[in-house]
Amino acid sequence: MGTTCSLFALDADLARGERWVRRMGERLTRFSPDSELSRLNAHAGEWFPVSAELESVLHAALGAHRMSAGLVNAAVLPSMVAIGYSHSLTHGPSVATLVGAQPLPPLPEMLEVRPGRARVARGSGVDLGGIAKGWMADRLSETLGPACVVNLGGDLRARGRWPIGVGEATLMLRDQGAATSSTRKRRWGDVHHLIDPRTGRPAQTGLEEVSVVAATALEAEVVAKTALLLGPELAPAYCAAHAMAWWLG
Repeated sequence: MGTTCSLFALDADLARGERWVRRMGERLTRFSPDSELSRLNAHAGEWFPVSAELESVLHAALGAHRMSAGLVNAAVLPSMVAIGYSHSLTHGPSVATLVGAQPLPPLPEMLEVRPGRARVARGSGVDLGGIAKGWMADRLSETLGPACVVNLGGDLRARGRWPIGVGEATLMLRDQGAATSSTRKRRWGDVHHLIDPRTGRPAQTGLEEVSVVAATALEAEVVAKTALLLGPELAPAYCAAHAMAWWLG
């Protein structure tokens, strides 16, 4: 998944959990042409059969778009390619470029999901990114029992009571999620990976990092990214309405 993942639990099969994370990561990545997501993108313009898991994540992406008033838009793949983020940064930095970057259409215009199948609009492409990590953290936590922490690259879900570092503080989470959205990592040159769908370019909002606590890892992921894209003037009000705790940097 190109990031650090950690699993903690009492009386659970953590090795089995690790295998599940690896399998799902391989299915939902955009960096492998053989992944289920890449095959969906390769059939843009056509209805394509999808598994129950991918169908669920795609619905989560549409929900994230609604919750963020369009600021979290999974149809960001063309912009990722335009800025040079065409492969995992674990294989070395990309060549920075902004050629072809442009504002993104609303996600429901680019992605349709029906039972057992989905369609990506021709010329578009889906990058599930943090949405997949949040979804996976929530889903895996359901199988590890009542006392566990699943942390997939900063998208975290705790079940039971656990001390968790959030921003510059350590909080006691109880059956909650947390996430951090940042432009300080995954950078190459003057470019970073967080796209503002209003421009199709890397976000420049006056915030570099946002951490939040919410009911689930997926919700925390969406709120953190939305707040970062809103910038320092609007982020506090948005976090107050959608998060249980937050930190802006």
